[in-house]
Amino acid sequence: MKLDRSGLSALRKQGEEQLKVKKRVLVCLGTGCVANGSMQIYNRLDELVREQGLSVEVVAQREEGIDVAKSGCHGFCELGPLVRIEPAGILYTKVKLADVEEIVEATLKGDKVVERLLYQHPVTGEHFAKEEEIPFYKRQHRYSLSECGHLDPEDLREYLAHGGYMALEKALFEMEPQDVADTVLASGLRGRGGGGFPTGRKWQFARAAEGSPKYLVCNGDEGDPGAFMDRSLMEGDPHRLIEGMILAAYAIGASEGYIYVRAEYPLAVTRLKKALADAEAVGILGDNILGTNFSFHLRIKEGAGAFVCGEETALIASIEGERGMPRPKPPFPANRGLWGKPTIINNVETFANVPLIISQGPEEFKKLGTEKSPGTKTFALTGQVANTGLIEVPMGTTLREVVFEIGGGLRDGKEFKAVQIGGPSGGCLTPEHLDLPLDFDSLAKAGAMIGSGGMVVMDKKTCIVEVARFFMNFTQNESCGKCVPCREGTKQMLAILERIVAGEGEEEDLDLLEELATVIQESSLCGLGKTAPNPVLTTLRYFRDEYLAHVRDKKCPAGVCKAMRKYTIDPELCRGCSKCSRVCPAGAISGKIKEPFVIDEDKCISCGACQEACPFGAIFV
Repeated sequence: MKLDRSGLSALRKQGEEQLKVKKRVLVCLGTGCVANGSMQIYNRLDELVREQGLSVEVVAQREEGIDVAKSGCHGFCELGPLVRIEPAGILYTKVKLADVEEIVEATLKGDKVVERLLYQHPVTGEHFAKEEEIPFYKRQHRYSLSECGHLDPEDLREYLAHGGYMALEKALFEMEPQDVADTVLASGLRGRGGGGFPTGRKWQFARAAEGSPKYLVCNGDEGDPGAFMDRSLMEGDPHRLIEGMILAAYAIGASEGYIYVRAEYPLAVTRLKKALADAEAVGILGDNILGTNFSFHLRIKEGAGAFVCGEETALIASIEGERGMPRPKPPFPANRGLWGKPTIINNVETFANVPLIISQGPEEFKKLGTEKSPGTKTFALTGQVANTGLIEVPMGTTLREVVFEIGGGLRDGKEFKAVQIGGPSGGCLTPEHLDLPLDFDSLAKAGAMIGSGGMVVMDKKTCIVEVARFFMNFTQNESCGKCVPCREGTKQMLAILERIVAGEGEEEDLDLLEELATVIQESSLCGLGKTAPNPVLTTLRYFRDEYLAHVRDKKCPAGVCKAMRKYTIDPELCRGCSKCSRVCPAGAISGKIKEPFVIDEDKCISCGACQEACPFGAIFV
């Protein structure tokens, strides 16, 4: 049944009543936790609660029952599967199917905490019962992610009960379209997809552009290695994305929209489809939304996983049914985009910020972040950091706070070496950047960029040259091939990097890399090509000595590049057990039992089997 404003309020009250339970169990069913068995945990919890008569369906008053619900990503992927108990806020980590009965008996039927399932600080050993007290969460400010992990993403009434679609009501009944665009502009919100262009200004361009119909597109084609911010938002709070898009459509006068999602995100696609269907069923989407004369239709377009479709003009081509390849700009999509009509494209996180900006006002948003980069930013924190996962912090938070306070430092107390930020289009930050504010302008000055928010932490055992080769290999493979500078330039840069890590590089190669990078940056057709050399340029800028060690000394300081590994046996530590010689596939190790063995460098193939087999730690690179 299509609802008007009063009908929506009634549905919201139903959602609020639905949440009035004695206890609530939220099982994380984000992709990471599902892969570790959380769906089985959810099913078993639900089964036990029902069997024992604890479920809300079998009691007279909802307030007396226990509700077992699904949730989206909590962010602490390192410790999944995660189970949260409300209203106490208890978070259980690394839950296994065998733990379910104990959780029901101790925590749901009683008020005892299962201590072994609580988060334990890796250094102090302290246990934390409440999610909000865990340092990983305590240092964050979850704004766009505020409801991820706290509501069932497949239940519209729960989203309404958490304040969902109140911003839409406010916009449709209390504001003009221009007011919405002006509010977003006043907030200072900048695009969270990487470019950082002022969102409100982009919307103003589309409002003023001639042509009808106007289109709205959400770029959910998250292709950076190690990035999963947009995926988690789409899975964990799909209605917030939809609400943000409806508000944007109202502001610019769009009547049709698309959510472009990579097909490798099946859970996100499933939840978005359900959210769209539920919203259409009650009149939040479609014709005459909430009884007004504003209509907006939204559909999903699944992409085939091409990295280049993250570029807006390539994404437009893909939606139109053509091969995803970029087009020259200008004209910009705001003037001439999808099917030649004015089109606004923002990413998932950008749209997710809009409902709160409209409902709370721009000044509240500007209290977070910096003057030129207000608000928060989500990051996918991965690599050699102790606590990996999805985080959200105010713009301007330092790299040190992210890595050492939220991330808990490096694993096993290893020494910090660098962070690759912004994925293949980003750059490398070093120990000298630990106190650098993470905002658009500060990172640009350092030769890096926020990008979509991927952040890979590296320790001293990481070879920076190999990291540059990895990202260049990715970029080269993903080049659409339309323009020569990107197609051929990245291929030549990759070939040079592969020679260097193979021990065949020359010092002149470093100058050639920089020359090629400049040409690619200045002459590539699209933004992806222009930023492809960034990882190489920043690593050359901050770790040139490591490149020189590879080309001059034919040595990999990190001991990673296989072709440059030189294994030696320390005669003081060797006990002559012969295990190394027995596992050597090249027959490069010889010696007598109970006497030090030796390695013939001419025969050694640098496979490392001897080092792994040595029980005395006598073999070194």
